[in-house]
Amino acid sequence: MTTDSPDIKEYADLGATTEDAMEIAETSMERVRELVPSETLADRIRGKAVHATGDPEFQHLVRFTGGAEAEPVRAGARAVLNERSIVTDITMVKAGITGRGHDCSVRKAIGNGTELAEQTGITRTAASVLELDKQGVYDDAIAVIGNAPTAALALADCIEDGTHPAVVIATPVGFVKAAESRNRIRSVAMEHDVPAITNVGRRGGSGLAAGLTNELIHVASDARDGSVPISVADSTT
Repeated sequence: MTTDSPDIKEYADLGATTEDAMEIAETSMERVRELVPSETLADRIRGKAVHATGDPEFQHLVRFTGGAEAEPVRAGARAVLNERSIVTDITMVKAGITGRGHDCSVRKAIGNGTELAEQTGITRTAASVLELDKQGVYDDAIAVIGNAPTAALALADCIEDGTHPAVVIATPVGFVKAAESRNRIRSVAMEHDVPAITNVGRRGGSGLAAGLTNELIHVASDARDGSVPISVADSTT
């Protein structure tokens, strides 16, 4: 298991590695908790969304699909504890995911499926998702899409065809197909019982996706030390 610096007793943000950074992270999250309820696991995701975007209103844009509201958070934390792969759409999302608090492999989809993209004319990100899906990469994985709506649409097609990620985080950003792609993820996730965390509207992005993934890792770390239950039988939050 990856260990934290012995000089840091607790952490508010898995990216913080110095005392000054810890103080900034904790103060920032204290301010977020003044704006966002902190009673449930779903609240933790809402709070992280606000922290990542700097927008208190973003807490109202987060959506949870695939069971009770907190179930996608539990599913994601369990996947982290089970060391499932984290698969991002692009390099920027991958770069934002902490290397601390987990032993999951983290890989990006972009860079795969080049030949498929050239042959079919679909986007590189969509082709990369389809290529990795052919290899079975997304089954039981933590699938994270923070930038490319076409990647989210491709993943939705894969889920419809039988692929079953452990959890999906989809926050692609933009004016074209972004909201549509997240809506489709929610639709297929509900139909095929795949836990998913998404948002509504045009906003989103790589930083948000990475932040939400890091919060799943943080929940898993808390579950590991026994401070947060993630079993449905153990908790109703």
